[in-house]
Amino acid sequence: MPALHRAALSILLGTMLCAPALAAGEPAIAAKASTALPGVSLLGDPVAMPGLERKRQLRLYLPPGYASSGKRYPVLYMHDGQNLFDVASAFSGEWRVDETLDALAREGRLELIVVGIDNGGDKRLTELNAWDHEQFGKGEGRAYTDFIVNTVKPMIDRQYRTLPGRAHTAIMGSSMGGLASHYALVQYPEVFGKAGVFSPAYWTAQPVFGFVSGKPVPKDARLYLLMGGKEGAQMNADVQRMAQVIRQTGHPAGNTVLKSVPGAEHNEAFWSGELREALLWMFAAGESR
Repeated sequence: MPALHRAALSILLGTMLCAPALAAGEPAIAAKASTALPGVSLLGDPVAMPGLERKRQLRLYLPPGYASSGKRYPVLYMHDGQNLFDVASAFSGEWRVDETLDALAREGRLELIVVGIDNGGDKRLTELNAWDHEQFGKGEGRAYTDFIVNTVKPMIDRQYRTLPGRAHTAIMGSSMGGLASHYALVQYPEVFGKAGVFSPAYWTAQPVFGFVSGKPVPKDARLYLLMGGKEGAQMNADVQRMAQVIRQTGHPAGNTVLKSVPGAEHNEAFWSGELREALLWMFAAGESR
Protein backbone atom coordinates (compact mmCIF):
# COMPACT_ATOMS: atom_id res chain seq x y z
CA MET A 1 0.00 0.00 0.00
CA PRO A 2 1.40 3.46 -0.84
CA ALA A 3 2.64 5.50 2.12
CA LEU A 4 -0.08 8.09 1.56
CA HIS A 5 -2.79 5.48 1.84
CA ARG A 6 -1.17 3.96 4.91
CA ALA A 7 -1.36 7.37 6.58
CA ALA A 8 -4.98 7.80 5.52
CA LEU A 9 -5.83 4.33 6.82
CA SER A 10 -4.44 5.23 10.22
CA ILE A 11 -6.78 8.23 10.25
CA LEU A 12 -9.78 6.06 9.39
CA LEU A 13 -8.91 3.49 12.02
CA GLY A 14 -8.44 6.28 14.54
CA THR A 15 -12.11 7.17 14.25
CA MET A 16 -13.22 3.65 15.17
CA LEU A 17 -14.30 2.95 18.71
CA CYS A 18 -11.61 0.46 19.63
CA ALA A 19 -10.54 0.81 23.26
CA PRO A 20 -6.76 0.57 23.77
CA ALA A 21 -5.60 -2.63 25.41
CA LEU A 22 -4.14 -2.33 28.91
CA ALA A 23 -0.84 -3.95 29.77
CA ALA A 24 -0.73 -6.35 32.73
CA GLY A 25 -0.83 -4.40 35.97
CA GLU A 26 -1.68 -1.12 34.22
CA PRO A 27 -4.41 0.82 36.05
CA ALA A 28 -7.77 1.17 34.34
CA ILE A 29 -8.48 4.50 32.68
CA ALA A 30 -11.09 6.49 34.60
CA ALA A 31 -14.42 6.84 32.82
CA LYS A 32 -15.11 10.30 31.45
CA ALA A 33 -18.02 12.26 32.83
CA SER A 34 -20.97 12.54 30.47
CA THR A 35 -21.39 15.82 28.59
CA ALA A 36 -24.72 14.93 26.94
CA LEU A 37 -27.47 17.50 27.47
CA PRO A 38 -31.01 16.59 28.63
CA GLY A 39 -32.33 16.33 25.09
CA VAL A 40 -30.09 13.32 24.34
CA SER A 41 -31.07 9.71 25.06
CA LEU A 42 -30.33 6.17 24.00
CA LEU A 43 -33.20 5.07 21.79
CA GLY A 44 -34.21 1.77 23.42
CA ASP A 45 -32.39 -1.49 22.79
CA PRO A 46 -30.05 -1.99 19.81
CA VAL A 47 -31.98 -2.42 16.58
CA ALA A 48 -31.54 -5.41 14.24
CA MET A 49 -29.93 -4.61 10.89
CA PRO A 50 -31.58 -6.71 8.16
CA GLY A 51 -29.09 -8.50 5.95
CA LEU A 52 -26.13 -7.79 8.22
CA GLU A 53 -26.87 -10.19 11.12
CA ARG A 54 -26.02 -7.63 13.78
CA LYS A 55 -27.67 -4.93 15.87
CA ARG A 56 -26.95 -1.28 16.30
CA GLN A 57 -27.60 1.24 19.07
CA LEU A 58 -29.40 4.46 18.10
CA ARG A 59 -29.09 7.79 19.91
CA LEU A 60 -31.71 10.52 19.83
CA TYR A 61 -31.60 14.29 20.25
CA LEU A 62 -34.86 16.21 20.69
CA PRO A 63 -34.95 20.02 20.60
CA PRO A 64 -35.62 21.82 23.91
CA GLY A 65 -39.24 22.68 23.11
CA TYR A 66 -40.24 19.29 21.76
CA ALA A 67 -42.32 18.12 24.74
CA SER A 68 -44.53 21.21 24.87
CA SER A 69 -44.63 22.51 21.31
CA GLY A 70 -46.84 20.05 19.42
CA LYS A 71 -44.81 20.97 16.30
CA ARG A 72 -43.27 18.66 13.73
CA TYR A 73 -39.54 18.86 13.12
CA PRO A 74 -37.01 18.14 10.36
CA VAL A 75 -34.74 15.17 11.00
CA LEU A 76 -30.99 14.79 10.59
CA TYR A 77 -29.53 11.26 10.47
CA MET A 78 -25.86 11.03 11.47
CA HIS A 79 -23.25 8.27 11.47
CA ASP A 80 -20.80 7.43 14.30
CA GLY A 81 -23.43 8.10 16.94
CA GLN A 82 -20.99 7.51 19.81
CA ASN A 83 -19.08 10.63 18.79
CA LEU A 84 -21.97 13.09 18.38
CA PHE A 85 -23.25 14.09 21.82
CA ASP A 86 -21.12 12.81 24.65
CA VAL A 87 -17.40 12.83 25.37
CA ALA A 88 -17.93 9.77 27.61
CA SER A 89 -18.75 7.59 24.60
CA ALA A 90 -16.64 9.38 21.98
CA PHE A 91 -13.40 7.99 20.64
CA SER A 92 -11.54 11.30 20.41
CA GLY A 93 -13.76 14.21 21.32
CA GLU A 94 -17.39 14.82 20.38
CA TRP A 95 -19.21 16.82 17.70
CA ARG A 96 -21.22 18.79 20.33
CA VAL A 97 -24.34 18.36 18.23
CA ASP A 98 -26.63 18.89 21.22
CA GLU A 99 -24.86 22.04 22.40
CA THR A 100 -24.91 23.49 18.88
CA LEU A 101 -28.58 22.78 18.28
CA ASP A 102 -29.70 23.89 21.74
CA ALA A 103 -28.01 27.23 21.05
CA LEU A 104 -29.64 27.54 17.62
CA ALA A 105 -33.03 26.74 19.16
CA ARG A 106 -32.57 29.45 21.81
CA GLU A 107 -31.74 31.92 19.05
CA GLY A 108 -34.82 30.93 17.08
CA ARG A 109 -32.64 29.89 14.13
CA LEU A 110 -33.14 26.13 13.79
CA GLU A 111 -34.76 23.17 15.56
CA LEU A 112 -34.05 19.60 14.53
CA ILE A 113 -34.47 16.04 15.66
CA VAL A 114 -31.16 14.19 15.31
CA VAL A 115 -30.81 10.42 15.10
CA GLY A 116 -27.30 9.06 15.63
CA ILE A 117 -26.50 5.57 14.37
CA ASP A 118 -23.59 4.06 16.31
CA ASN A 119 -20.71 2.77 14.25
CA GLY A 120 -19.86 -0.92 14.28
CA GLY A 121 -16.27 -0.69 15.50
CA ASP A 122 -14.33 -3.13 13.33
CA LYS A 123 -17.25 -3.19 10.86
CA ARG A 124 -17.07 0.56 10.27
CA LEU A 125 -14.86 0.42 7.18
CA THR A 126 -17.22 -1.97 5.38
CA GLU A 127 -20.58 -0.74 6.69
CA LEU A 128 -19.93 2.81 5.54
CA ASN A 129 -18.64 1.80 2.11
CA ALA A 130 -21.02 0.70 -0.62
CA TRP A 131 -18.14 -0.73 -2.66
CA ASP A 132 -15.74 -3.60 -2.07
CA HIS A 133 -12.19 -2.74 -1.11
CA GLU A 134 -9.28 -5.11 -1.64
CA GLN A 135 -7.90 -4.47 1.85
CA PHE A 136 -10.96 -3.63 3.95
CA GLY A 137 -13.32 -6.25 2.55
CA LYS A 138 -16.74 -6.52 0.95
CA GLY A 139 -18.72 -3.30 1.05
CA GLU A 140 -21.85 -3.36 3.21
CA GLY A 141 -22.88 0.23 2.60
CA ARG A 142 -25.96 -0.63 0.58
CA ALA A 143 -27.37 -2.80 3.39
CA TYR A 144 -26.39 -0.21 6.00
CA THR A 145 -28.13 2.59 4.07
CA ASP A 146 -31.16 0.36 3.53
CA PHE A 147 -31.25 -0.12 7.32
CA ILE A 148 -31.48 3.64 7.81
CA VAL A 149 -34.08 4.11 5.07
CA ASN A 150 -36.28 1.05 5.64
CA THR A 151 -35.92 0.41 9.39
CA VAL A 152 -34.69 3.47 11.28
CA LYS A 153 -36.52 6.26 9.45
CA PRO A 154 -39.97 4.58 9.52
CA MET A 155 -39.52 3.91 13.25
CA ILE A 156 -38.59 7.53 13.94
CA ASP A 157 -41.48 8.83 11.82
CA ARG A 158 -43.92 6.61 13.74
CA GLN A 159 -42.70 7.46 17.21
CA TYR A 160 -41.87 11.16 16.94
CA ARG A 161 -43.36 14.30 15.43
CA THR A 162 -41.25 14.50 12.31
CA LEU A 163 -41.55 16.25 8.98
CA PRO A 164 -40.97 13.05 7.00
CA GLY A 165 -40.60 14.41 3.46
CA ARG A 166 -37.26 14.58 1.66
CA ALA A 167 -37.18 18.40 1.89
CA HIS A 168 -36.90 18.04 5.66
CA THR A 169 -34.67 14.95 5.87
CA ALA A 170 -30.87 15.14 5.88
CA ILE A 171 -27.91 12.86 6.42
CA MET A 172 -24.43 13.79 7.63
CA GLY A 173 -21.12 12.27 8.62
CA SER A 174 -17.36 12.58 8.44
CA SER A 175 -14.59 10.53 6.85
CA MET A 176 -16.20 7.18 6.00
CA GLY A 177 -19.44 8.75 7.24
CA GLY A 178 -18.98 11.52 4.70
CA LEU A 179 -18.68 8.93 1.95
CA ALA A 180 -21.76 7.11 3.28
CA SER A 181 -23.77 10.34 3.42
CA HIS A 182 -22.99 11.23 -0.19
CA TYR A 183 -23.90 7.71 -1.26
CA ALA A 184 -27.21 7.90 0.61
CA LEU A 185 -28.20 11.18 -1.06
CA VAL A 186 -27.51 9.77 -4.52
CA GLN A 187 -28.96 6.31 -3.89
CA TYR A 188 -32.11 7.56 -2.17
CA PRO A 189 -32.89 11.07 -3.51
CA GLU A 190 -36.57 10.44 -2.76
CA VAL A 191 -35.71 10.08 0.95
CA PHE A 192 -32.90 12.58 1.57
CA GLY A 193 -32.95 16.17 0.34
CA LYS A 194 -29.70 17.27 2.00
CA ALA A 195 -26.30 15.79 2.83
CA GLY A 196 -23.43 17.04 4.96
CA VAL A 197 -20.28 15.42 3.56
CA PHE A 198 -17.42 16.23 5.94
CA SER A 199 -13.86 15.11 5.12
CA PRO A 200 -15.12 12.31 2.84
CA ALA A 201 -12.91 9.24 2.40
CA TYR A 202 -13.50 9.01 -1.36
CA TRP A 203 -10.10 7.33 -1.75
CA THR A 204 -11.57 4.14 -0.25
CA ALA A 205 -14.24 3.97 -2.96
CA GLN A 206 -13.03 5.16 -6.35
CA PRO A 207 -16.23 3.95 -8.10
CA VAL A 208 -18.07 6.73 -6.27
CA PHE A 209 -17.10 9.26 -8.94
CA GLY A 210 -18.79 7.30 -11.72
CA PHE A 211 -21.74 6.58 -9.43
CA VAL A 212 -22.34 10.29 -8.74
CA SER A 213 -21.80 11.18 -12.39
CA GLY A 214 -24.32 8.60 -13.57
CA LYS A 215 -27.10 9.45 -11.07
CA PRO A 216 -27.66 13.21 -10.89
CA VAL A 217 -29.62 14.16 -7.79
CA PRO A 218 -32.67 16.44 -7.93
CA LYS A 219 -31.65 20.03 -8.51
CA ASP A 220 -33.08 21.15 -5.16
CA ALA A 221 -30.90 18.71 -3.19
CA ARG A 222 -28.41 20.52 -0.95
CA LEU A 223 -24.86 19.16 -0.69
CA TYR A 224 -22.30 20.56 1.76
CA LEU A 225 -18.73 19.38 1.16
CA LEU A 226 -16.13 20.22 3.80
CA MET A 227 -12.39 19.56 3.90
CA GLY A 228 -9.45 20.60 6.06
CA GLY A 229 -6.25 21.83 4.47
CA LYS A 230 -4.16 19.42 6.55
CA GLU A 231 -6.17 16.28 5.76
CA GLY A 232 -3.77 15.18 3.04
CA ALA A 233 -3.19 15.94 -0.62
CA GLN A 234 -5.10 12.89 -1.85
CA MET A 235 -8.24 13.58 0.18
CA ASN A 236 -8.28 17.24 -0.84
CA ALA A 237 -7.71 16.35 -4.50
CA ASP A 238 -10.57 13.84 -4.37
CA VAL A 239 -12.98 16.44 -2.98
CA GLN A 240 -12.01 18.89 -5.71
CA ARG A 241 -12.55 16.13 -8.27
CA MET A 242 -15.96 15.33 -6.80
CA ALA A 243 -16.98 18.99 -6.89
CA GLN A 244 -16.14 19.00 -10.59
CA VAL A 245 -18.18 15.82 -11.15
CA ILE A 246 -21.15 17.43 -9.40
CA ARG A 247 -20.85 20.53 -11.58
CA GLN A 248 -20.74 18.37 -14.68
CA THR A 249 -24.04 16.72 -13.73
CA GLY A 250 -25.63 20.16 -13.99
CA HIS A 251 -26.37 20.52 -10.29
CA PRO A 252 -27.01 24.18 -9.42
CA ALA A 253 -24.05 25.96 -7.88
CA GLY A 254 -26.41 27.55 -5.36
CA ASN A 255 -27.24 24.13 -3.92
CA THR A 256 -23.64 22.99 -3.48
CA VAL A 257 -21.00 24.24 -1.03
CA LEU A 258 -17.35 23.26 -1.16
CA LYS A 259 -15.53 24.69 1.84
CA SER A 260 -11.86 24.11 2.53
CA VAL A 261 -10.44 25.33 5.84
CA PRO A 262 -6.66 25.96 5.79
CA GLY A 263 -4.86 24.33 8.68
CA ALA A 264 -7.81 22.16 9.73
CA GLU A 265 -7.14 18.50 10.51
CA HIS A 266 -9.17 15.28 10.40
CA ASN A 267 -10.83 15.32 13.81
CA GLU A 268 -14.00 16.00 15.76
CA ALA A 269 -12.82 19.44 16.86
CA PHE A 270 -12.78 20.55 13.22
CA TRP A 271 -16.16 19.04 12.41
CA SER A 272 -17.75 20.39 15.57
CA GLY A 273 -16.55 23.89 14.79
CA GLU A 274 -18.08 23.78 11.30
CA LEU A 275 -21.38 22.15 12.25
CA ARG A 276 -23.38 25.30 12.97
CA GLU A 277 -22.60 26.95 9.63
CA ALA A 278 -23.28 23.76 7.69
CA LEU A 279 -26.64 23.09 9.33
CA LEU A 280 -27.86 26.65 8.88
CA TRP A 281 -27.06 26.45 5.17
CA MET A 282 -28.49 22.97 4.69
CA PHE A 283 -31.77 23.83 6.42
CA ALA A 284 -32.07 27.41 5.21
CA ALA A 285 -35.78 28.31 5.05
CA GLY A 286 -37.37 28.07 1.65
CA GLU A 287 -34.42 26.48 -0.11
CA SER A 288 -35.38 22.81 -0.55
CA ARG A 289 -38.86 21.94 -1.77
